[in-house]
Amino acid sequence: MSEPLFERLALIGIGLIGSSLALNARTNGLARHIAIATRRKETLDKAEELGLGDSYHLEASEAVADADFVILCVPVGSCGAITREIAPHLKAGAIVSDVGSVKGAVIAQMAPHLPSSVHFVPAHPLAGTEQSGPQAGFLELFTNRWSILTPPEGTDPAAVTRVEAFWQGCGSNVETMTAEHHDLVLAIVSHVPHLIAYNIVGTAADLETVTQSEVVKFSASGFRDFTRIAASDPTMWRDVFLTNRDAVLEMLARFSEDLATLQRAIRWGDGDTLFDLFTRTRAIRRNVIEAGQDTAKPNFGREPASGERAGTKG
Repeated sequence: MSEPLFERLALIGIGLIGSSLALNARTNGLARHIAIATRRKETLDKAEELGLGDSYHLEASEAVADADFVILCVPVGSCGAITREIAPHLKAGAIVSDVGSVKGAVIAQMAPHLPSSVHFVPAHPLAGTEQSGPQAGFLELFTNRWSILTPPEGTDPAAVTRVEAFWQGCGSNVETMTAEHHDLVLAIVSHVPHLIAYNIVGTAADLETVTQSEVVKFSASGFRDFTRIAASDPTMWRDVFLTNRDAVLEMLARFSEDLATLQRAIRWGDGDTLFDLFTRTRAIRRNVIEAGQDTAKPNFGREPASGERAGTKG
């Protein structure tokens, strides 16, 4: 068996991403020792019950002691405070990273507290589910998904290479870009879609002419998919929108303009405009499947619920 990439990996936060990283680090031999830290004792106890790590800590400063790789797996709004807490305890040469879906704000929060003796390589795995907690993690979460690295200018290339190798060891494809470009890309492919999902589900629940029981009872496939997205962790997504404000507002403005065009097309019976758009968007879906980022299986690969007949329309 080859030597692990890291002697001691410290995971600060042990939700879906942190627990999936722990499983990958153990199974794929990426770290010799996995130290897990979280502030809630019941969460830490659950992680220990699941055997996710080698040592368990209520204090992040204890987990990072002697660690050569530290990953913050916490909501982006917490990154600054945690970095300030652990900074005095980081050993020289350690690599510090994160998994936040906003990069510009995370770098601004974390970088000022990090000593010059450590390497800072921010990262964002484009993988997730609506589930949370240490029990939500699974080994295949990162398989064939993208992890984006956004190292600040001047970062040691050797440190970037080691972080890239870690994510590849978890099954990810890896790409490097600037934090600014990352935040703009993610605003349209992730952040705005989540905001739209939250809004649509909230609107349906607030309709005075439709009861909430009817919204649930008659949920068609489109609405069901929106509710899955809208069930995502509220703390994480609150922080995403507040910290990636400029890029999200820019993409929302573009979305609003395009939505107004669709409103006019429907109002004036402009079927050509609608058909042209739907044809273009259908092609995008095919491209996503061809890129291996989703499946063409019926019902998006979901197994029919118990008692549900094949071919039943929602």
